[in-house]
Amino acid sequence: MARIETGVGPIAYDDSGGDGVPLVLLHGPAQDGSVWRHVVDELGAEFRCLVPTLPYGSHRVPLRPGAELTPRTMALLIGEFADALKLGDDAVFVENDAGRLQQLAAERPDRVGRLVIAGCEAFDNYPPRAGGKMMAAAAKVPGGIAALMHSLAIRPLRRVPGTGYAVMAHQPVADDLIDRWIEPLRKNPVAREVLVRYLKAVHPSEMMEAAEGLRAYDRPALVVWGRQDRMMPPEHGRRLAELLPQGRLVELDDCRTLIPLDRPDGLAGAIRAFVRDSS
Repeated sequence: MARIETGVGPIAYDDSGGDGVPLVLLHGPAQDGSVWRHVVDELGAEFRCLVPTLPYGSHRVPLRPGAELTPRTMALLIGEFADALKLGDDAVFVENDAGRLQQLAAERPDRVGRLVIAGCEAFDNYPPRAGGKMMAAAAKVPGGIAALMHSLAIRPLRRVPGTGYAVMAHQPVADDLIDRWIEPLRKNPVAREVLVRYLKAVHPSEMMEAAEGLRAYDRPALVVWGRQDRMMPPEHGRRLAELLPQGRLVELDDCRTLIPLDRPDGLAGAIRAFVRDSS
């Protein structure tokens, strides 16, 4: 992986290379860029896929001591990452699970040339229902995140319906991915503290404020949602597509929140068509 310096420290990222349109692929908390591996397999030869591992707890590159990590600073970090790589207006930002891209587009619309919101936090679903609220509650209890991550190390517990990663995907998330995501959070107290600080900084009004900002985002925008999503309400995808001035909507079957894992083919196809039609 390559690294690039930012205000909070180095950010590691994968780069598929090539001269195609840049796609910045963004993941959610307690995950890393590997959630996009199947989508990169589909699009990596055609586009320049840039996949940062953001400091949501599953990162392995230490941050600078005392780095401020809140949802807003994480949103601005995405913009800083794109600035450092000198990405132009042709770049397409794609986010799954989290809502930081919406905040960035609302605050720095000039930085986000085109955006794709794929099954994300939105409106009043923040922290998101089920797994998101469980993680937020664990962050308020001393040792709560450590206990949650150690429980996820027990593979049968990963399949308990309505909990953890199980509620986020239509098909079970591969064990090698979960092992990878939880390892830093199990073994590194500094990584756990990064996630705890981030979760404690969540303000429920933030996503409603971002939604208001998106009304003025008059640039190409695509919303992709899973019809079976139990964590991010499908009606929120429809609302986002309606409020974005140039919004369009794609809904996918056999799909929940982790669209890059459940339907990488459908998401890759939607991104490909979106880039073609908005160029």
